[in-house]
Amino acid sequence: MLEVDRIIQGNCLNVLKSLPDACIDFIFTSPPYADNRKKTYDGISTKRYVEWYLPISDELKRVLKPEGSFVLNIKERAADGERQTYVLELILAMRKQGWLWTEEYIWHKKNCYPGKWPNRFRDAWERCLHFTRQKQFKMYQEAVMMPMGNWKEKRLAKLSDTDRIRDESKVGSGFGKNVSNWLGKDNVYPTNVLHLATECANRGHSASFPISLPTWFIKLFTQEGDVVLDPFMGSGTTAIACIKLKRHYIGIEAKKEYCDLALESIEKAKNGHKKAGITDKPMSLRLL
Repeated sequence: MLEVDRIIQGNCLNVLKSLPDACIDFIFTSPPYADNRKKTYDGISTKRYVEWYLPISDELKRVLKPEGSFVLNIKERAADGERQTYVLELILAMRKQGWLWTEEYIWHKKNCYPGKWPNRFRDAWERCLHFTRQKQFKMYQEAVMMPMGNWKEKRLAKLSDTDRIRDESKVGSGFGKNVSNWLGKDNVYPTNVLHLATECANRGHSASFPISLPTWFIKLFTQEGDVVLDPFMGSGTTAIACIKLKRHYIGIEAKKEYCDLALESIEKAKNGHKKAGITDKPMSLRLL
């Protein structure tokens, strides 16, 4: 039996070792960034970040199902006048572990505060690195399709001959640039740049991300009833997204105050679902 819909307080690596092999459908997390959030977490130096993270990513690969996905939200920091390279080094090291670096999504923070430094401007984006165990993995692209927008009324009304013949999809799985194929369609596939606002308030946690971020990826890589793991749960945002989307969750968090915060937020989310007439799922799943 795999106990789900729970938050586990403890060291991430130790807790992961207690989970069975291939029990997780999808992993979404944002670990402590190097040397950042020292008041929230102790802060890992840029020089030893890869060394610190590799045992964790190795365990994540073990607990992830072969057809599952892992999305890592991370951003390398700037120090001593230049960008540090630990994220790039981590990607290369994880590939040596056997991970496939399948895609990179960019989270564009639409409402980022303005700022300026002597040699750069304020960060307005973060990486969402998509890793898989194999080339064939679960992905439900139709779940994240988006409205085409009003531009289609004019653009599709006046198609040139070139628009009707150019650049058919070479792999047979899309429309390519043949614009005429989109006639009569209301929704389109998104790009790999996600334009999402940050949280207006951190809900008692200095590094929380908006619920729309895990929500988008959970829709893309899971179906109802799947199990989602967040090994750095923080204030519980990933779990709340799972509740709203009828997925199971397992969260790991080292600090008790954030576990308490997450449990409080989760209880509010569950109560909101009960008021809407949605019943809770069972608290455990039997592994096949």
